[in-house]
Amino acid sequence: MSYCRQEGKDRIIFVTKEDHETPSNAELVADDPNDPYEEQGLILPNGDINWNCPCLGGMASGPCGSQFKEAFSCFHYSKEEVKGSECIDHFRNMQECMQRYPELYPQEADKDESATPSDSAALTSESDSTAVTSAVSSDSTSPTDDQAAS
Repeated sequence: MSYCRQEGKDRIIFVTKEDHETPSNAELVADDPNDPYEEQGLILPNGDINWNCPCLGGMASGPCGSQFKEAFSCFHYSKEEVKGSECIDHFRNMQECMQRYPELYPQEADKDESATPSDSAALTSESDSTAVTSAVSSDSTSPTDDQAAS
């Protein structure tokens, strides 16, 4: 005897062995391309940009979302020989916006500067001593005018 019961958000269906032996009569429904909750990827079937795509990493929202959308749209729909070459101003606007929010949009240079000052000092003194050693080595081994002439 088959039956169904609801537990919270879950629906539990108990079936008999006989229910499993009969072929299914369920009809599969094709995905609705206009369903906003359906994962479509970056480009929707109609060619539009899917701003909800997780691949954008949330760039389409936030304080610089409109600038990102303008720049990305310009590039996506670009027909120029060098794709996106007409979009430089849009990308510049986006970059300027992102620089106003460094905590949300860290720059590559910011990541490099995260090294501790002692690390930087050690690297500087090491490279200075290497340069001095190289200069001394090359001076001490370079031939004099007399040696080069012979």
